[in-house]
Amino acid sequence: MIKLNLALLISLITIFILVSFLVFILIKKKSAVRAVLKARQEAKEILDQANQEAEKIRREASLEAKEKYLNLKTDFERQTRDRRRKINEMERRLVHKEEGLERRFQTLERKERDFSSKEQNLYQKEKEIEESKEKYNELIRKETEELERISGLTREEAKNTLVKKMEEEAKIEAAQAIRKIEEETREKSSGVAREIISQAIQRSAAEHVVETTVSVVDLPSDDMKGRIIGREGRNIRALELATGVDIIVDDTPEAVILSSFDPLRREMARLAIEKLVIDGRIHPARIEEIVEKVKEELEEKIKQEGESIILELRLQDIHPELVKILGKLHFRTSYGQNVLQHSKEVAYLASLMAKELGVDSQVALRAGLLHDIGKAVDKEVEGTHTELSVELAKKYGESEAVIKAIASHHRDVDFPSVEAVLVQAADTLSAARPGARRELLEAYIKRLEKLEEIANSYEGVYKSFALQAGREIRIIVESQKISDEDAALAAKEIADKIKEELKYPGQIKVTVIREMRAVEYAR
Repeated sequence: MIKLNLALLISLITIFILVSFLVFILIKKKSAVRAVLKARQEAKEILDQANQEAEKIRREASLEAKEKYLNLKTDFERQTRDRRRKINEMERRLVHKEEGLERRFQTLERKERDFSSKEQNLYQKEKEIEESKEKYNELIRKETEELERISGLTREEAKNTLVKKMEEEAKIEAAQAIRKIEEETREKSSGVAREIISQAIQRSAAEHVVETTVSVVDLPSDDMKGRIIGREGRNIRALELATGVDIIVDDTPEAVILSSFDPLRREMARLAIEKLVIDGRIHPARIEEIVEKVKEELEEKIKQEGESIILELRLQDIHPELVKILGKLHFRTSYGQNVLQHSKEVAYLASLMAKELGVDSQVALRAGLLHDIGKAVDKEVEGTHTELSVELAKKYGESEAVIKAIASHHRDVDFPSVEAVLVQAADTLSAARPGARRELLEAYIKRLEKLEEIANSYEGVYKSFALQAGREIRIIVESQKISDEDAALAAKEIADKIKEELKYPGQIKVTVIREMRAVEYAR
């Protein structure tokens, strides 16, 4: 009975479980159906919403497209109107040009007709002139024949006589004109020139010392001479070999003489001997050591000399290499005159005269300082000192005005400017100062003889005398052969000949003297 009940209970439980499972499945199925229905409803709503948004976007795109179309249409119409206006304007211009060309063509046709008419008239006149010329030539021929018959001279003879007479008259008139111009120019310019030059010279106040080719070194005693000579002369030979200077040890008390044409070598030898005397150790090795030190000191001294001149003249933008080369000029002489001092004086004189005349004083100052800088290297490089000076000025960036002034300071080329003339004048003044330069007696005498020879070669000269150390020549002419007008012409021709044949510093004054003497004897 219990087993039966248990089986019944199990069956009931099983049925209950099955019924519960079926109910659960039905409930789940119903929920799933509701979920599907709900999802379908949501999908439909989303689809409707998407359709609405798509319709909205389509309407907006349609409106935007219409707006762009209207804008493009408006732009196209505006551009079309602008182009039509430009075309109309071009058409008006073309019409106006065409009318202008038509008027010009008509004017040219009228001028061509006038030109043809004038050409015809000119041809007629030319024909009349040719006929008149033939008649005139015929009359001249007849008149010439008549004149030849009356005068007894042929045409060529009469022509030569007339030409000769005209040449003589032209020479006399030219001489008179030259004398008149020279007198007027002298009256007007001599006062101003004297004042400017005298002021420049007074303000420059340069010192002049003529340098020679020897230097004297003072010794503390005559015993030092023996030490300088050394055993068998080895010390003096070492000194001469190291410095390139001739050392003369003679009877001069407490002194030795250094002889050389190179002032730089003489200075080097002088300093070396002084240092050796102070040091006391005099032998070939020490001599070479001292000479090397002196060379270095001289290089520094050369640089200092150049810088000193630049500072003194207050110049700027001078290339450092030019400064060094300028310093070398301190040890260079020309006719015994120190070239650096000469260059400084030329710079001062040229600058002062330029200021007085109101021209560029800086150009005159620089050109005056650098005009002889080529003399510092003329022993090392081939060429005249003027050419070398121009090359150095170009190489180290000097201005064209300065270079041209340097090139013309010996009149190798024509003066390019007033500053160039002032540099040449200042160079002449500096060289011509009393005591500034010296020259060999033989060369001096030859120059005087050549001066008198040139003057005596002129026809009609009676005597000539070179005066004032060759700065002036006075010429006495024969009054019977040379007139007053010819005397003025003779002075100019002799001066030109002297300029061509002689080289000289400064200027030479040519004075021609003509006097008439009447001599009678009372017996």
